[in-house]
Amino acid sequence: MKTVAIIEGGHSHEEVISRKSAKTIFNNISRELYQPVRVSIDKSGWFALVNDEQLTIDKNDFSYQYKNKKQTIDFAFIMIHGTPGEDGKLQAYFDLINIPYSTPSQLITALTFNKFICNQFLERYDINVAKAKLVRKGDIIDHSEIIAYLGLPCFVKPADGGSSFGITKVTESDQLPSAIEKGMIHGTQVIIESFLKGREVTNGIFKSKKGFQPLPITEIVTTNDFFDFDAKYKGESKEITPAPIPEELTLKIKAITKSVAEILNLRGIARADYIIVENRPFLIEVNTVPGMSDQSLIPQMVALEGIELHELITHVIEECSL
Repeated sequence: MKTVAIIEGGHSHEEVISRKSAKTIFNNISRELYQPVRVSIDKSGWFALVNDEQLTIDKNDFSYQYKNKKQTIDFAFIMIHGTPGEDGKLQAYFDLINIPYSTPSQLITALTFNKFICNQFLERYDINVAKAKLVRKGDIIDHSEIIAYLGLPCFVKPADGGSSFGITKVTESDQLPSAIEKGMIHGTQVIIESFLKGREVTNGIFKSKKGFQPLPITEIVTTNDFFDFDAKYKGESKEITPAPIPEELTLKIKAITKSVAEILNLRGIARADYIIVENRPFLIEVNTVPGMSDQSLIPQMVALEGIELHELITHVIEECSL
């Protein structure tokens, strides 16, 4: 029986969501096939959480001692949103010690974590994306040039962050400097995107032995200016699954999601977010460790597809162990 470490925590503001997502995986993983153990990685250290005990992880081989016996891990189910679970750091570590894991490779997670670079890369494959500018810490910024290129309103957000932390909708030119400062709090780079007026939808996908399987599409309707943290996790949005859009558009979005997954060689569970502008889907970002909490979108999509969560988890573990 494989021992599966379900890894939670992280070093970002998304830690609280990570722990909720990990709880979903831990509660739904098949005990007939796997022996799960929760592992917390945060600023306080690396610990296996066993029967209310915190047992220090030996980083040489990701093992721990329990009742004077060495416990080893066969598979890492990464549920850390943000760094170090979604940006390639843990993936590189597990590659070094030869433990398979539930996400794409180190290269791809590093790429998808930077929204600007990922979208610029995918645009070369004729994937529609918003016009954007990238700003790094220490850059000399010409705010008027940015606004002239992107127009108003525009969105400012961390290029390497998630869960809609640090996002600002800029409607006046004098708001841009403070919006960039806010974005830098939650990342090392900031992406400034042109405003796309349309319907927001998201499409989950996972890889099994049958290949990539797109899930039902969800439309996100919120009274907030955009799908921010409060809209995602505090009930300030309406999520409609399946999205009430024409069948032709549904098939088109699923085809784009599958194409993106193939281009990036995604593994495990992923999610692609879009804005539909006049029946044209524009990719906003790709999430390689999407939320799995009770408030998250993937569980809703999976339920509608008629897949039990334990089945989805098994698909991921078996496919990513190959």
